[in-house]
Amino acid sequence: MPQPQTKAVQRKQRWFEYKKPIPWKWILSLGIAVWVIFFALWEIAVALGWVTELLVPTPQKVIAALYEQIVHKGFAIDILISIYRIILSFAAACTIAIPLGILMGSFRAAESFFNPFVMAWRYLPAPSFIPILLMWFGTGDAPKLALLFIGVVFFLITMVMDYTKSVGNELLETAMTLGGNRWQILWTVIVPAVMPNIVVAMRQMLAVSWTYLVIAEIVASSTGIGAMMMRAKRFLHTDHIMAGIVVIGVLGLAFDFLFKKAHRLLFPYIAEDSR
Repeated sequence: MPQPQTKAVQRKQRWFEYKKPIPWKWILSLGIAVWVIFFALWEIAVALGWVTELLVPTPQKVIAALYEQIVHKGFAIDILISIYRIILSFAAACTIAIPLGILMGSFRAAESFFNPFVMAWRYLPAPSFIPILLMWFGTGDAPKLALLFIGVVFFLITMVMDYTKSVGNELLETAMTLGGNRWQILWTVIVPAVMPNIVVAMRQMLAVSWTYLVIAEIVASSTGIGAMMMRAKRFLHTDHIMAGIVVIGVLGLAFDFLFKKAHRLLFPYIAEDSR
């Protein structure tokens, strides 16, 4: 005798569910919506006189200023120079911070030796080094690269150290039981286990590097996004200044997207939740 078919009752997916993935079309729609609302409020604020147009130009004027800068004033070269400074200084910071942070997180002796020095430097504001960096390196690229390096490296060391400490003891105990020595455990257990979090830390600290870019380039610089913004300030070209801000934001989003993509490609086994 045939049994009656039963239908699985599925609860309709709501907009707000704790830590639940949402459809890609929702992600895209919400991401676009927030910018539509932002630019609409910006346009309304200027149109109704809530802000002074000289100080807060309309989005159309900012886009026009950006087009003028890129097409007629060589701003594309400034953008490339800023990207070069970010990549070079960040690569140098990672070269120092990642191995040192892993050692400090793995061995108490290394942490005890380096941590007092790293912690002290972490609380020093990077912009305070500008005068002495100019005295040491002059007005070329070196002081800008040094400032970007100082602004990132000590925070990145601490983050890598903390992530390394969070590697489960059961992994280390299993490796020691199987006869691994200290350096084998470091390279075959600790480093692979902590690398996904290190990429996350790099992604977070790259954003900090972009925040220091303008500070690095407004001092004794004739090239770069920050230098363009300072030239615009002299003539009260607020639209050009905001165009520079827009470019930094877009570049920051682009680099962030690349890091997310790299994380998914390198560690697909833990990237499912972020797809």
